[in-house]
Amino acid sequence: MTAPLKAIDGNADLPALMTDLASHAREAARMLALAPPEQKDQALEAIERALRANAARILAANAEDVAEVSATGATSAFIDRLTLTPARINAMADGVATVRGIPDPVGTVTESWQRPNGMTIERVRVPLGVIGVIFESRPNVAADAGVLCLKSGNAVILRGGSDSFRSCRAIHEALVQGLREAGLPEAAITLVPTRDRAAVGLMLSGLNGGIDVIVPRGGKSLVARVEAEARVPVFAHLEGVNHVYVDRTANLEMAKSIVLNAKMRRTGVCGAAETLLVDRAGAAANLKPLIEMLIESGCEVRGDDAVQKVDARVKPASDDDWDTEYLDAIIAARVVDGVGGAITHIRNHGSRHTDAIVAEDAKAAEKFLKEVDSAIVLHNASTQFADGGEFGFGAEIGIATGKFHARGPVGAEQLTSFKYRVHGTGQTRP
Repeated sequence: MTAPLKAIDGNADLPALMTDLASHAREAARMLALAPPEQKDQALEAIERALRANAARILAANAEDVAEVSATGATSAFIDRLTLTPARINAMADGVATVRGIPDPVGTVTESWQRPNGMTIERVRVPLGVIGVIFESRPNVAADAGVLCLKSGNAVILRGGSDSFRSCRAIHEALVQGLREAGLPEAAITLVPTRDRAAVGLMLSGLNGGIDVIVPRGGKSLVARVEAEARVPVFAHLEGVNHVYVDRTANLEMAKSIVLNAKMRRTGVCGAAETLLVDRAGAAANLKPLIEMLIESGCEVRGDDAVQKVDARVKPASDDDWDTEYLDAIIAARVVDGVGGAITHIRNHGSRHTDAIVAEDAKAAEKFLKEVDSAIVLHNASTQFADGGEFGFGAEIGIATGKFHARGPVGAEQLTSFKYRVHGTGQTRP
């Protein structure tokens, strides 16, 4: 059982508190930037142990959060995102172990060259500084963000959603325990100790230069607010309107397996497929089996005229359906004219997050992978692989769909910038 929810909710001096948190995080960031890899890995090893050892406490805190949210009539997909299980806590701890095992990005020389005057120039990875992470419902983000920032030498200020407040506090206790055991500053991973929504606005202001980057993880309204109000750089994706295109050359059994997994494995994650596109040239063989499979698996299908004709249970799709991130057991489906038609639809309605093609035709696959302008594009694989852990990053702080600095899963390496080191032998400029 976690402590009563007193914290500082309603504290009139919230701006002072948040500024103080940022000041301590900045000091911790300076120390982390110079910490040797061995010390950071020691902390990560201790965090992994603490997560496993405190699983019962974390689950108890999470059960209180889930009970509170369930009483409000939240959707099953929302509750799934909030819920922790022993398996999910083990996966969280396994992710920490994977992060510990990846090379430390800080200090890596990515390029080196010598100028004609004899000077040597190196480009070297350095931490970003203090990262503010604002997230909703998914308490595992606290662990993922905390350990990735630690590995990359950054301090982090975590502001979880009010619905996951107890869960995040229990997880944060394990993170701090690991920092303490390794002799690193506890302020390196700070959790905002209030549900007060004003804390979000203060973080977006940058806290007087205390925060270098903001990372939002949540629904469309949160991310839109962050991108509109933030006074510091943002790593963000607005939503995951993801597509699976089934080409006429697709192996039907493979297509069924991929489509079912992409939509129904976990409907509430940002990598879930929201639209199914089927090649008109292969629709006679592929469309009906795919639609029947989805409906019989408990998925509502909203389709165009061609899709409605193959199954009376299909509901008519509205114009809005092609642009909707359902995060639920609902999918929009339509027939398109080949890979070109699929690319055009994705260009007009996608969110540049994750899109997949199922095809045996190598040329069709190559065209799709080349021309679909999304952070992640896949051939013959489920969109649910849009995950930093599946990319070998151990965890992710989010999927960035912008084109500046980071794109796709944001892992430890993506949480670094670079500086130039120049070595001379007394050169002066004429």
